[in-house]
Amino acid sequence: MNEAMTPRGVDSEKILQTVIDVKVPAIMSYLSRDKWHVAKVLLTNLADDRLSVESTASRKQRPINIQVNQPVGISFKYEYGKFVFDTTVVALEPSVDPETNRERGGTIVLALPDKIDVVQRRSYFRVNVPESLKVKVLLWHRSGKREEAKQMKDTANNIHNCCQGRLTDISAGGAQVIVSQQNDAGKAGFKKGQFISMRFTPLPYEIPLVLSAQIRNVLPTADGKNASLGLQIVGLEASSEGRQVLTRLIGIVEKYYQINQTGVKKQFAQPVQNPK
Repeated sequence: MNEAMTPRGVDSEKILQTVIDVKVPAIMSYLSRDKWHVAKVLLTNLADDRLSVESTASRKQRPINIQVNQPVGISFKYEYGKFVFDTTVVALEPSVDPETNRERGGTIVLALPDKIDVVQRRSYFRVNVPESLKVKVLLWHRSGKREEAKQMKDTANNIHNCCQGRLTDISAGGAQVIVSQQNDAGKAGFKKGQFISMRFTPLPYEIPLVLSAQIRNVLPTADGKNASLGLQIVGLEASSEGRQVLTRLIGIVEKYYQINQTGVKKQFAQPVQNPK
């Protein structure tokens, strides 16, 4: 799956200028008070090794709480893949609407990234968890880094703060987890828009994977006994360490796909017995 992330051959300035010209929407991820947040932004200008972005959120939505010298991650989808990079805030400037000449929001000025990684679009297609695997997921409401690290160190003693579910599908950008509607989901109080943490072991004997995610939807299953949580994975593009996790996640998606395809082939390879 090394070919899924192909930083070689990407002209950073050229692709960024194209995104500015075409007005491709982007997502900015950043930490605020030790918690991940995401914001919709638009790349607006590229000059003097600086990249300007502006929030596209309405005034009713939470403002972006960001500081100068703070690291951030930017991602956007264009043509054959998803482009991701991390950079640093170098300035915060007011912006003016050219049509009304009134001040609007503000401009976040970023340092030009050293490189931009590309994740092929196929990695963002959801794949079902193979039926032969029962992948359990531990979900919990996010807290500060210190408390979260302590919780992960001794999960057994903090199980009352967690909710256990089952992973049903996953991609490089999101996942779906089934949890008990009456017990786990209700007790944990999961709601659309919340940011949570998740931990699961993709394959037996592997090192567990820990991710931050935002709940995109909470829907009842057909039988009404369980709840399906649609999750958007966040924060992986904001650092080199996060992109290493993203590379592993891409490998997991590919592995699940291969296992599913192998099962299908075996099923069709079985000889059909003629009725006597």
